[in-house]
Amino acid sequence: MSHSHSSHDHSCCAGRDEAAAAAADDGRYNLLPPDYQGTVYTCPMDPEVRQPTPGTCPICGMALEAEGLPPAEEDTSELDDMSRRFWVSLVFTLPLFTFAMAEMIPGLGLKTWLGEWLGYGMAQWLQLALAAPVVFWAGLPFLARGVQSLRTLNFNMFTLIMLGVLAAFFYSLLATAAPQLFPASMRSMFGRVGVYYEAAAVIVTLVLLGQVLELRARSATSGAIRALMDLAPARARRVKADGREQDVALEDVRAGDRLRVRPGDKVPVDGVVLSGAGTVDESMVTGESMPQTKAAADSVTGGTMTLSGSFVMEARRVGEDTLLSRIVMMVAEAQRSRAPIQRLADSVARYFVPAVVAVAVIAFAAWWGLTGNLSLALVAGVSVLIIACPCALGLATPMSIMVGAGRGARGGVLFREAASLETLERVDTLVVDKTGTLTEGRPALVTLETNDGFARDEVLRLAASVEQGSGHPVALAIVEAATETGGQDRLAEVVDFHSLTGKGVEGRVDGRRVSVGNAAMMAAGGVQLTDDMRTRMDELARAGQTVMAVAVDGSPAGLIGVADPIKASTAQAVGDLAAMGLDIVMLTGDAEGTAQAVARELGIAQVHAQVLPEDKHRIVQELQQAGRKVAMAGDGINDAPALAQADVGIAMGTGTDVAMESAGITLVRGDLMGLVRAMRLSRATMRNIRQNLLFAFLYNTLGVPVAAGVLYPVFGLLLSPMIAAAAMSLSSVSVIGNALRLRTVRL
Repeated sequence: MSHSHSSHDHSCCAGRDEAAAAAADDGRYNLLPPDYQGTVYTCPMDPEVRQPTPGTCPICGMALEAEGLPPAEEDTSELDDMSRRFWVSLVFTLPLFTFAMAEMIPGLGLKTWLGEWLGYGMAQWLQLALAAPVVFWAGLPFLARGVQSLRTLNFNMFTLIMLGVLAAFFYSLLATAAPQLFPASMRSMFGRVGVYYEAAAVIVTLVLLGQVLELRARSATSGAIRALMDLAPARARRVKADGREQDVALEDVRAGDRLRVRPGDKVPVDGVVLSGAGTVDESMVTGESMPQTKAAADSVTGGTMTLSGSFVMEARRVGEDTLLSRIVMMVAEAQRSRAPIQRLADSVARYFVPAVVAVAVIAFAAWWGLTGNLSLALVAGVSVLIIACPCALGLATPMSIMVGAGRGARGGVLFREAASLETLERVDTLVVDKTGTLTEGRPALVTLETNDGFARDEVLRLAASVEQGSGHPVALAIVEAATETGGQDRLAEVVDFHSLTGKGVEGRVDGRRVSVGNAAMMAAGGVQLTDDMRTRMDELARAGQTVMAVAVDGSPAGLIGVADPIKASTAQAVGDLAAMGLDIVMLTGDAEGTAQAVARELGIAQVHAQVLPEDKHRIVQELQQAGRKVAMAGDGINDAPALAQADVGIAMGTGTDVAMESAGITLVRGDLMGLVRAMRLSRATMRNIRQNLLFAFLYNTLGVPVAAGVLYPVFGLLLSPMIAAAAMSLSSVSVIGNALRLRTVRL
């Protein structure tokens, strides 16, 4: 896919000067026609560059990439081109390098033999013939980008590569074509002047090798996205109105279509099961390792695998609206976005290239002036230009962000932007919504206690049978609990049904009078609750449950407690987050008693109950004004203002679209263990970035003086341009290798 590699060297941009920045601000780089609706090509490192056609970035010279969902098939054209140029370059460079280095290999004598056989002048022309294709064909992309950088005054790594390669090549060309122009002290006994064709060729070859390795590494960083994209099947089985079935392409599926999913099939799109049942593996999308049983009215997600059973589903979300497509989009956008820490590299890089050129000129002038040796002066100047290419510096942040975002996607954590990945590491306060974040977000039966003489299953069956006539969420929770094992057939028909608002329901089931309601309803109906039952009802109410007594034919049969249960993973997640040093604050619109009950069970000390959406937003603001770095986790529309206000907004993937649009991070599985994984990933990614930046700064800080020749007076060491090129390429590869370690970080 395009984004996996076409952005690979935007990271090597070395900044821009003030004139270029001003040009960007006045819209010079936005070439989109008014009301343009087609594909937009942009540069992740320079987002102000926007145009309707592919091309190169006018600021950094690198290939632009298309916004939006990447194509299903990876575009390897750039990798193929660079690979082809590398191999051709290698074929010409190896003999050139062997010939140039022959005199350094004892006993070989190749250079002397070839010089005597061809003549030293002809030998240099042969070197020229070998070097020219490497420099002007294999290295053409680098030269073109270097020229563009000078023309637009947007200096970058290609500025240095172009200057270094062309300086070495044209110095050698002049020495070959007109050696008489050089002082006698620089000419050999045969009247020839030393040339550096091999340096120019080896530099191009090594840079090409670095580009190929970098492109392949970039492709590896998008492995998570490609794995997710490959989850979607190519075709779906549509059920027609007359019951006949036909295979159709996935892009032809429309919302409302009925689709058949068989054992071993991938669910084609997001939807709801209409009939049948099956076991579905949702691990690749949600991170949930246990297969889930799906029956009528259950939602299913496109890309998940049906392990057993068969069902007919109704397509609800298709195309770019499916969860799978949105995941791919969010990860792609996160990989293209820039982390704030990148500004550090940019601010350094803005002045870096001009400073390097100045150092190269000073080194050249100093060597020539002190020694009178133009060859040594050229070696020093070219080596400075090559070794200082800011590849490692530019790659340090984007590579780690790309790998980190991809690793998060595999773990069910989606970062909408790089800034969220960076900011999360500095968060010290976590504000959490209760309903749907700490809890399941829907009522469920959590307590069933019976009196002597009444069986649990029978009391639940009778209560659920009479509750069938009510649409209240508490009634639905009781009915769901009763039908989980025996199905709807387990319930009996209710007659003479009455609903008493605010109290409960009653009716006749199997000829028996069944009442389900609060203490006031029981008293009004003449049901005498025991003191133990009344005490127990008070205890359960204080624990946040909605408690009802069940009476059968006027006798108290038991108690039923309904509550929004805490998610199974919440307690461990809250403990892990507290151990990471986070202060946890719970916000909820629920009553104080219910909120305190949940807080006590989870060990959360700070609780704000009965809050409105604007209160949540205000509380987040107040924490920020107190100097706290705040993350907000929520799942509902009412959480959206607070999610947007927080330094980092975290949405549950099981929540509303509005919440996910307002948040910088989405936890696909919808529980706080995803946030624990996100925190670990954020800390690992930022640690990785700092390692990369430290290495890049040290590399350039130490490499430039050595290339300039500061070690020569003491150790007689002067780097050749070839060694400088190798060091420059290895520095980029080492940064990439360190970033790729994030693919295996344990979350």
